[in-house]
Amino acid sequence: MLATTSTSLTTDLWYTIRATGVVALVLLTVTTVLGMLAASRARTRRWPAFAQVDLHKRATLFALVFLGLHVLTAVVDTYVNVGVLSAVVPFASPFRTFWTGLGTVAVDLLLAVAVSSALRQRIAARTWRGLHWLAYACWPFALAHALGAGTDAAQLWMDGIAGACSVAVLSALTWRIGYHRTTREVEDRVGAVTRAVPLRHRTTAPTGATGRTGGPSAPTTTAPTATALLERDPR
Repeated sequence: MLATTSTSLTTDLWYTIRATGVVALVLLTVTTVLGMLAASRARTRRWPAFAQVDLHKRATLFALVFLGLHVLTAVVDTYVNVGVLSAVVPFASPFRTFWTGLGTVAVDLLLAVAVSSALRQRIAARTWRGLHWLAYACWPFALAHALGAGTDAAQLWMDGIAGACSVAVLSALTWRIGYHRTTREVEDRVGAVTRAVPLRHRTTAPTGATGRTGGPSAPTTTAPTATALLERDPR
């Protein structure tokens, strides 16, 4: 009876490790994609900025929860023999050392992002932004861990999930790079037009006012702004 119960518990833990790992990878993918879209200011009327930020926070929170369950069950399970130290120290586990170590690196990076977000009001904005970029580095480590250490890596459905996650992240990354390039080109064009056409100060003289010679004052002209020139030149 005790042996049957122990075997059942081990089996349940084993399935829990696998399930929470897959869900954590999917949620981490969602978090990464939303972060890239938020950085490129991709939004619509039906999906305003505040909704995007709120969804990003919720996805990150759920990713941390499932990642914690994944690590906890892996430590408790006696078959994989991960160990508490291996959960935070990369490449210290005797079970598939390299691939498990990549998962530990992903955990450490995501924890650094979570801690920096919790302390955002107490650290410099540049420091927080630099630590937040670690979330992007966390995703490839997590994907490599899932494909290298996961028992289901050879299954077709797992390959499909990994492929869908890769397409989503690569698409968001392409969008992000394209937005950054377009923004730089617009800024360069505006800067070039501004330097080529210096702006003059408009004089506010009432209509019909006379100058020192007694005649009507000459109308003043103002050079067109850089925005106006860009609107005229649609290139």
